[in-house]
Amino acid sequence: MMEIKLTEFTHGGGCGCKIAPDVLNRLLTELKNTKLVPNLLIGLDNADDASVYQINESQAVVVTTDFFAPVVDDPYDFGRIAATNAFSDVYAMGGKPILALSVLGFPIDKIPEHVIKKILQGGESVCREIKVPIAGGHSIDSKEPFYGLIALGLINPKNIKANSHARAGDRLIITKPIGVGVISAALKTQTVNQKTYQKFLHLTTQLNSVGSRLAEMEGIHAMTDVTGFGLIGHLLEVCRASRLVARITLDDVPIIPEALELIKSGVMSGASSRNWRSFKDSVQLIENDKWNTILCDPQTSGGLLITTEEKHSLEIIRILRQAGCKDAKEIGYLSSGEPFVMGL
Repeated sequence: MMEIKLTEFTHGGGCGCKIAPDVLNRLLTELKNTKLVPNLLIGLDNADDASVYQINESQAVVVTTDFFAPVVDDPYDFGRIAATNAFSDVYAMGGKPILALSVLGFPIDKIPEHVIKKILQGGESVCREIKVPIAGGHSIDSKEPFYGLIALGLINPKNIKANSHARAGDRLIITKPIGVGVISAALKTQTVNQKTYQKFLHLTTQLNSVGSRLAEMEGIHAMTDVTGFGLIGHLLEVCRASRLVARITLDDVPIIPEALELIKSGVMSGASSRNWRSFKDSVQLIENDKWNTILCDPQTSGGLLITTEEKHSLEIIRILRQAGCKDAKEIGYLSSGEPFVMGL
């Protein structure tokens, strides 16, 4: 039987498939209507990870959808990565997933059914792990394959960690190292060894479920997940929503060592340069050429970016490491000022 390589059917993969942030902003400008619906607590206004609709005093529904083209060739692994990534938006708001619907497209004349079944099984395995049912979905015949989920969760409205809730003085904590996009690019050229692939797979299938716990903790103000727009892009979204300046210590940012080696050899994601073009006017980095590639690298199923009061930072890092986020680290802080990101 001929081996099917899923990435050969796509022009991009994972969260690197996202539309460029500046283009997306222009497309959505006239659709920002959150204030028209009183119970819609979080909508399009501040580039949050999910929408939140209040249903009673103590409960709100968190709703999001996330799907993308294959980032790996193994169909089961692809399903796991896509499902993990979809639930991340619920966790980034502070919610707990309760239900999922599948979103699936593939060229029915080119990819056999048994391969598609493995994708679905991979996604279902993640849902089973967190006891969330896949209750339905939608599928189409598509030239390029894609898979993901519509994810629903619940949250107490007082625990929502929106981009606009960050405060001056907050410390910035990231839970996973960055560099997944670089490794994704290398996977398409078959230049990644098995050890690096397993590290990549571990990171991209590590659920951000700790977000539900963090939402209930004192001193944590905002959370987002670092995905297709890279660390810089998603940090800038928080700065714009909260009207703050971010100062990050570049040497403190956790980076996958293998990704740095790949960058030195000339590997990078095309979305990285696209992201930099979208954000560069609001960013100042020492040695731009050295840092912009990795800081704008699109992360598929990346970690959480957390803003918290300084006095809680060490305790939060301890909790994160106990929860399996061994690379969790404080990388900077927020201060008053026009939205901007500085890398020092």
